[in-house]
Amino acid sequence: MTIQVAVLCDAATEYNGKLNLLGTFDTIYAPALPAHHPQCSVAMRIAFDRMEEGPHHLEIHFVDEDGQPIMPGTEVPVEVAFPADATFISRNFIVNIQQLKFEKTGLYSVDLVLDDRQLCSIPLAVKSMEQKDA
Repeated sequence: MTIQVAVLCDAATEYNGKLNLLGTFDTIYAPALPAHHPQCSVAMRIAFDRMEEGPHHLEIHFVDEDGQPIMPGTEVPVEVAFPADATFISRNFIVNIQQLKFEKTGLYSVDLVLDDRQLCSIPLAVKSMEQKDA
């Protein structure tokens, strides 16, 4: 399996197997704490090899720098089925997140786990507006 894309973005859609991304980011500047981010998406594109055909279990965890969750994790059942003529297949995954709340500035991450194996971690920094002006 190959992770082709894993990002935080303002929005994502899928159309005819294509993953469309709008506004990828890795830093949020907060005017005050707690900081509220009204809406964002976690978007992923994963390519599976034929030997990975079958059921899988994807988990998405949004955690602070101490590894503590800042929201409940998301679980996505994944069924990988191949057409007869394919040697690999790509699947898009989009998770929309509403009203994300950050109690403090610091480093956060979105951890992606497939079948109890961490695939990757998407970093996110939350900084105060003063840090942006400095």
